[in-house]
Parts: sequence; C-alpha cells; structure tokens
Amino acid sequence: MVNGLIGKKVGMIRFFIENGEAVPVTVIEAGPCTVIQKKTENTDGYEAIQLGFESRKKVNQPQAGHFRAAGAGNFAVMKEFKTDQIDELEVGQEITLDIFEIGEKVSVTGTTKGRGFAGVIKRHGFAGGSATHGDTAPRAPGSIGAAAYPARVFPGKRMAGHYGNVRQTTRHLEVIDVRPEYGVILVKGAVPGPRNGIVLIKKHQSS
Repeated sequence: MVNGLIGKKVGMIRFFIENGEAVPVTVIEAGPCTVIQKKTENTDGYEAIQLGFESRKKVNQPQAGHFRAAGAGNFAVMKEFKTDQIDELEVGQEITLDIFEIGEKVSVTGTTKGRGFAGVIKRHGFAGGSATHGDTAPRAPGSIGAAAYPARVFPGKRMAGHYGNVRQTTRHLEVIDVRPEYGVILVKGAVPGPRNGIVLIKKHQSS
C-alpha cells in the first residue's frame, strides 16, 4: 500500500547471517506512522499520503488543526509518500514496518553529520603536500587557478568550506531482518546521519 516509512537511526551492529558470515547492519526504528492527510489527483494533482512520526507536545495553531483531523495527537515529523492505492488508506490509519520483507531492497534518506568548516584533505580527500623539512603548508590545496588568464576561480572548484549536514540517499540496501516485536528493521550497510537521526525508508523502485 505505502512504499515507505519514517524512522529513526538507532545505530550499527554486527549481524551473523545463516552461513555464519558477519555483516555490518544498521538498526532503524521504523514507524509506526499515522496517516495525517490523503492527497488525491483531483484536489492536489497527485496521489500521496502524509505520514506523522513521533509525538510532540507543543505545536502552533495551524498544525494543531491539521493534526486534529487525523485524531491521533501531535507529531514531530511529517513526510509524504506516494502511493497508487490511495482508496485503501484512511486518515488516522497506522502504518507499521510490516510493509517490508526480508531480502528486498530499500533506499534510506537522511541528513549527514555536520562537521563544520573543514580543509580540502578532510572535505575532499586531497593527498596534501610533502610533510617534510622546509614545507610550510603540507595541508594546503595548492594552486586554485591562473593569475593572468582566466584570472578567476572556476565555479565548483574543490576548496575548504562547510562539510556535512546535507541530505543524502543510500540506495539498494538489503533488508536483513524485520523485528516487529521491537519495532526495528535491520538493513545491510551504513545509512546517512547520526544516532537518533530521522531517516526515510523507501522501497526500491526498479527503473
């Protein structure tokens, strides 16, 4: 019915699969999410549902009225997910991680860790200069452009600057295990973001 859920990254562990191989997995607390609003082709131009995740005490008046229609309290996070079965869903309905199956592929979207201002070695993986006697700038980026012509720095030049805190998606992650009793899903590999960071888990759409 729904192609994804809102979740929270718990952390990473080592998981042993059936053949005894140890694989790194990320534990994600997925849902339960509540349907807050249905968006249809007639009213909005597309079909999707708006899901709410995690309770919240204080909200402003417009949000309070929006949540009151769902009749399920206030929510801290709201996200939209496309669906082609809008008629089978109702406002106030709860969506759980039962929509995922072991072995299927998912994409996880999150916000990467913010690392502040960083140099080119940390930000872009530059090798740096020779850290030897006489070298006064072993971590400097080197020349960033010619002086006479074109007498400017080209857009997109890899330089020092803000690193991290960007929206990123990791695709084709395999679902290793689904544990409804704990409300968590285990996916193979790492996903963007810190512990307790909000992530979106979507079923992989084959092209």
